[in-house]
Amino acid sequence: MNMKELAQKNKQYIIDLRREFHKYPEPSWKEVRTSKRIKEELDKMQIPYISVAGTGVVATIEGKNKGKTVALRADIDALQVNEANDVSYKSQNEGIMHACGHDGHGAMLLGAAKILNESKERINGTVKLFFQPAEELAEGAEKMVQEGVMEGVDGVFGIHLWSDLPCGTVSVEEGPRMASADLFKIKVVGKGGHGSLPHQGVDAVVVASAIVMDLQSVVSREISPLESAVVSVGKFVGGTRFNVIADEAVLEGTTRCFNNQIRKDFPKMLERIAKNTAASYRAEAELEYTPGTPATINEVVCSRVAEKSVEKLLGKEGIIKMEKVTGGEDFAMYLEKAPGTIAFVGVRNEEKEADYPHHHPRFNMDEDALPIGSALYAQFATDFLNEK
Repeated sequence: MNMKELAQKNKQYIIDLRREFHKYPEPSWKEVRTSKRIKEELDKMQIPYISVAGTGVVATIEGKNKGKTVALRADIDALQVNEANDVSYKSQNEGIMHACGHDGHGAMLLGAAKILNESKERINGTVKLFFQPAEELAEGAEKMVQEGVMEGVDGVFGIHLWSDLPCGTVSVEEGPRMASADLFKIKVVGKGGHGSLPHQGVDAVVVASAIVMDLQSVVSREISPLESAVVSVGKFVGGTRFNVIADEAVLEGTTRCFNNQIRKDFPKMLERIAKNTAASYRAEAELEYTPGTPATINEVVCSRVAEKSVEKLLGKEGIIKMEKVTGGEDFAMYLEKAPGTIAFVGVRNEEKEADYPHHHPRFNMDEDALPIGSALYAQFATDFLNEK
């Protein structure tokens, strides 16, 4: 029996798990029930595991013969979103929803665990299963890596269910897939005063406004037009009253790119503009720059292995090309430790109303994609470990 057949055999098991996870979603670092259920399922399969990173789980399946080690990753946290779907498995936790597909990720990896556990005789090497918390905060993978989960791992593979791709298709291109995602905060210090006498103060709101506008020149004038990059200010806080000159303002935003050198240069660019713009208004500005996650860049060989795995399951027609996206994904932390790839598995189906974007209150998926994901996890692991 091949991986696709084994996945179809376990289809209802995978769907039931996904719906259970969806019904009881938990936010980052609080995936207590989800983690407990994962362990219960692994116990039933008699697959050994350890707890890591608080609510994370790492399970291990040993193949018949010694060999390489491959890691399969699924994130398990939900979002602070009020669900608007009218389904039997609607979120029971007010204000929390699996609006990004992580319920499917966890369920698919448990499905893959069943498949791989039944196929140990065909595996040369070791499969590690990463059930990772806190992806939505871009913190979980880093914590997992710090606790040593990548030690001895030769390759790593992840899946993200994707609402822009039709169900039955998979993207596994090599190269940049998702952008780096860093955070910044700029504190502007001016001088307070009466709104009717602005010349006696230094208006922090005006200064911060000028910084917002000047930051737009970073992408348009300091980065090659052949490169993709984003500098966005999403939060602006300043002032206390309509007739008071603000003495302080705070900006918060994010940077995105696919080039590690540009990522390294961002803090210097932002700091220079913030400080010099503020100085031109007689104010001061300080930059606080917080690294989030690197760009997710699929390694060439692993992507080619994954492409062959998709062909075995879906044929060449199952492979689809997808433009890289500027959303961030902390799977990149694992790729800094070992070669690997992340696959985007389509879940879109307008007829089933599975056509809303990620993080939308009505996000849902065509569950026919779930056994595809489980089969792909298992197929990639087997192909990677058995490749000469």
